[in-house]
Amino acid sequence: MEKWFSDRLKQWYSKHKRDLPWRHETDPYKIWLSEIILQQTQVAQGMSYYLAFTKNYSNVLKLANASEDEVLKLWQGLGYYSRARNLHETAKKIAYELKGNFPSTFNEIRLLKGVGDYTASAIASFAFNLPFAVLDGNVYRLLSRLFGVNLPIDSASSKKEFQKLANSLLNKKEPALHNQAIMEFGSQFCKPKNPDCESCIFKNKCYAFSHKKVAELPVKKNKIKIRTRFFNYFVLIDKQGNVLINKRQNKDIWEGLYEFLLIETKNDCSEIEFIETQSFKALFKSKPTILYLSKIYKHVLSHQHLFARFYVIKCVRFPKNNSLKTPLNNIQKWAFPKLIDNFLRDTDIAAISNKEI
Repeated sequence: MEKWFSDRLKQWYSKHKRDLPWRHETDPYKIWLSEIILQQTQVAQGMSYYLAFTKNYSNVLKLANASEDEVLKLWQGLGYYSRARNLHETAKKIAYELKGNFPSTFNEIRLLKGVGDYTASAIASFAFNLPFAVLDGNVYRLLSRLFGVNLPIDSASSKKEFQKLANSLLNKKEPALHNQAIMEFGSQFCKPKNPDCESCIFKNKCYAFSHKKVAELPVKKNKIKIRTRFFNYFVLIDKQGNVLINKRQNKDIWEGLYEFLLIETKNDCSEIEFIETQSFKALFKSKPTILYLSKIYKHVLSHQHLFARFYVIKCVRFPKNNSLKTPLNNIQKWAFPKLIDNFLRDTDIAAISNKEI
C-alpha cells in the first residue's frame, strides 16, 4: 500500500465528504440498491430514486414481491432500464432462493445478475469491509492522471493493469473508507473537465499536472457510434376515453416500458410525407382525422439520438392488434420512457380528444 496516498486521501475525505444516506448503511440490501441506482447516474439524480425505493421497498422481500410494472414505474426517468429489471430479478433470487440472505463474499456477490466487478467490490467493502478495491470511472480518471497511466480505460487488458494499481493502493485495514474516499475525490475534485489542480492534495505527485496532460487523460480507445432514430407515435383515443398502449419487447431500448402505437421511419418525415407511407396506410383503413400533432421531441441516450412526434387521433374503433386498452384518465399508472412522459406532461390529451371528429 502507498501509505502517502491513503493518508492524504483519508484526511481529505474526513473534511470534504458528502453526507449521503447509503454511507450510514451496513445493510447489504440498501448498499446494493444504491450501487445499482448510481451505475451511470449522478448522485444528484439518483438520490430521490434511492429514497423512493427504500421507502416503498424497505427490504429485499418487499422488492421481490412487487410487480415488474411497479418497479419500472418507480424507476421511470432514471434510464438504463435493464438495471431495474435486473434489480427486480435479483431481489427475487435473494428473497426466495437464498431465503433473504444477501451473499457475503465477493465471488457470491459477483454472481448476482446486474453486478459486475466494480459493484461487487463496492458491496463487499461497504457492507462487509472486505479488501476489494473499487474501479469506477472516477477512479480510472484519478489513477490515470496521478500515475500517468496512458492505457485506454475501455480496454479489457488495460483494466487488469488499472485493477493491479488500485489494489496496490488499497488500505486493507479500512477498505470501505478507502473506497468511499477515492470515488468521492474523483467525482468531486479530480473532475473530467477543468479540475482545480492548483488546490489538489496530490499536485506535487501528479504526472498529468506536471506534464500538462490533465485534459488528455484518461485515454479512450473506442469512439461511441451514435445511431439516429425517428419515432412516430399514435395516441389513439376512442369515444369512451380509452387509449391504446403497448409494452416494449425484443431487447430494444426501454424493454418492459409502455408506449403508444409506434411506426419508426428511417428519416424525419413531415405530416404530409408520413401519411403517404405504406406503414401509415396499413394501420388505418381510411385516412384518420389528426386532432393534434406535437412538436418534435429529442431524447439523447448514450448510443442513440431519438426524435419523436406524437399524433393524437380520435377513433370510432381501434385497429385490431395486441395493444392494451386503458382509460386515458388512468394513463399515469403505467411506466413510460422519459421521452413519452415529457409529452404527457406537456399535453392535455383529454381536452384535445374532446374535439369533434
